[in-house]
Amino acid sequence: MIRKNIDKVFIAAAGMGTRLKPYTDTLPKPMVEVWGKPVIGHILDHCVQAGVREAVINLHHKADILRDYFKTRNDIHITESFEENLLDTGGGVKKTLDIFQDHAFFMINGDSLWCNGPNTPALQRLAQDWHDAHMDILLLLQPTNKMILTQGVGDYVVDDHHRALRQKNQDGDLMFAGVRIVHPRIFQDTPDGKFPFLSLMDRAETQNRLYATLHDGDWHHISTADDLHRVNDHGKPPS
Repeated sequence: MIRKNIDKVFIAAAGMGTRLKPYTDTLPKPMVEVWGKPVIGHILDHCVQAGVREAVINLHHKADILRDYFKTRNDIHITESFEENLLDTGGGVKKTLDIFQDHAFFMINGDSLWCNGPNTPALQRLAQDWHDAHMDILLLLQPTNKMILTQGVGDYVVDDHHRALRQKNQDGDLMFAGVRIVHPRIFQDTPDGKFPFLSLMDRAETQNRLYATLHDGDWHHISTADDLHRVNDHGKPPS
């Protein structure tokens, strides 16, 4: 079980997924199937495995398709947050912040696709590495040299204290995998309405409160139809 009792997750599922056309002409991106299951299904499976009890999920594009899928999940409580107008990743979370009260929670991009490494599953590893007193955000980062099926960019490097440092020219050796732990205090003094979560990652870095855990399994950056085809053709690695 999770040492820090992180039992809630925010899943960002409201985006338009324009780079994954034509699939997203008829589906929300998280509902695109990989290995015979929607991507968001894999995410929820990981969350249930980690002891997460409630998933807060924002909706916009093709929302009814996601709602229909949620009805098939009786293993986790799902709270929907519909966005009439897109609020971006930061604004979308802030709209639901009361649900998390003053407790750290997982935040996962709705297109994040990963397989756990050989030992402790990724979400448990993040929870074990989380230190509430000196972290505001803990990122799961993927070594780019271990990405074979899809292309990675060097978003970050990590220093000797496990702090994440963003490389704006993307010449680092680690890519952000769309999975993190967040403490609500990072939203203090943020604007209402639309804003990107990346601005909060940068704020935490400036305050020396942005840390990282390196993923020890596979992670696939599914951005385009070609990415999707390569991952599906390769097949899911054995558990």
